[in-house]
Amino acid sequence: MSTPSLDSLPIRRLTLRDLTACADLSEDRGWPREDHKWGFLLTAGKGYGIDDPDGGLVSACVVTEYGPQEHPALAAIGMVLVAERHARRGVGRRLMRHVLSAARGTTPVTLHATPNGRPLYEELGFKVIGRAEMVSGHFRPGGPETKVTTRAATAEDLSAILRLDEPVFGTDRTHIVTRLPAFADQLRVAEENGRLVGYAAAWPNMQTHVVGPLVARDTSVAQALITSLAAHTDRPLRTDIDVRHEELLAWVKEQGLASVAFNSVMAHGITELPGDWRRRFAPVTVAAG
Repeated sequence: MSTPSLDSLPIRRLTLRDLTACADLSEDRGWPREDHKWGFLLTAGKGYGIDDPDGGLVSACVVTEYGPQEHPALAAIGMVLVAERHARRGVGRRLMRHVLSAARGTTPVTLHATPNGRPLYEELGFKVIGRAEMVSGHFRPGGPETKVTTRAATAEDLSAILRLDEPVFGTDRTHIVTRLPAFADQLRVAEENGRLVGYAAAWPNMQTHVVGPLVARDTSVAQALITSLAAHTDRPLRTDIDVRHEELLAWVKEQGLASVAFNSVMAHGITELPGDWRRRFAPVTVAAG
């Protein structure tokens, strides 16, 4: 019995039942398994994959859409993986073309690209529109005092968080924000004179806590939120900060975090991301934009 060619294997939607196979694929490529993150992405977004006739997945990725369900304002692609045994055979290109087609052609698409992945995305028409720097390490508190107060978010804060988030992100992401209390170990808000001026989450990933999303009125509020998140965990922190936030990047490095890598922020169909980057300091995860 002949083995089917990769080109003939169907692309299908993934569900939570595929979580273990997705984590196995991550491990196959030398990535952490990241079961927790895969679970979040497969419920908040749409997974696509190709089954391997010999078991497991040939390839997978996740698309997270934002805005109206019928006409999304933005889609983010992440977790694009091809099993090592099938690498460099056009599988990733085929999956990406399928995903772009499924985005209905008119929906702008964004992603964070590693240096290795960038050539493929450029071939598919993506343009570099920015950069993000990943930093990680044990946070050492210090720095100027701020008048901003921080506290754990409550259910009553969700509506205010959503009102703050939408103009900053540029479109509605209720389906992400409302999942944060279950996904993150911490969800904290910053207030000044009784008004919400920022919020941030810290969620578990391997041995670290990833800070994201991080939305704040300005750098001082972002600093207060990071400090408050760090005060409630013994784990190292990790986050991906837009390189235009030079002051915040310099400050987190002074507090003990070190540069790990740079990713290119790329887009297809738009020349810049919607919203207000000045108040958008870090994504919930680079896999979801």
